[in-house]
Amino acid sequence: MKRILLIVGGGIAAYKACELIRLCRKADIGVRCVLTAGGAHFVTPMTLAALSEQPVHTSLWDLKDETEMGHIQLSREADLVVVVPATADLLAKMAAGIADDLATTLLLATDKPVLAAPAMNVRMWQHPATQRNVATLRGDGITVLPPEEGAMACGEFGPGRLPEPDAILAAIQHALAR
Repeated sequence: MKRILLIVGGGIAAYKACELIRLCRKADIGVRCVLTAGGAHFVTPMTLAALSEQPVHTSLWDLKDETEMGHIQLSREADLVVVVPATADLLAKMAAGIADDLATTLLLATDKPVLAAPAMNVRMWQHPATQRNVATLRGDGITVLPPEEGAMACGEFGPGRLPEPDAILAAIQHALAR
């Protein structure tokens, strides 16, 4: 069975990570979750744990896990690391190599392929800094899916919507087939 490590970022689109987990499990892909502090404002660890049937990791400072260097182990046991939603903040930290929490530390520590599905306000997506960060990440070999265009939770319209979970699943399956 192939396995992904799903990092759930802090955006309103985090709720779609729940459907993605369900679809992955149905496709016989194991899922372990890391929930960022921002992501926990939108979905709970209990929800992710129930759907993935795995413990959810939220802190770099969990003493039991970290005595075993849990962030290194988490980053290595999956076949693919997936970031959904990849917020402007997460993309910027990834591009700059910042490792200031569990999610960003394991993104820096992984030796596995990484796939990011962005979701943010249209103006944030179009901002030169975000476009620079996406170009840097792609240049580093990270797959950054293009966001969908449509109505946003903020009431604006344009590119920045998280791709639908079935489209993200297709990208995951493609990456795992390599």
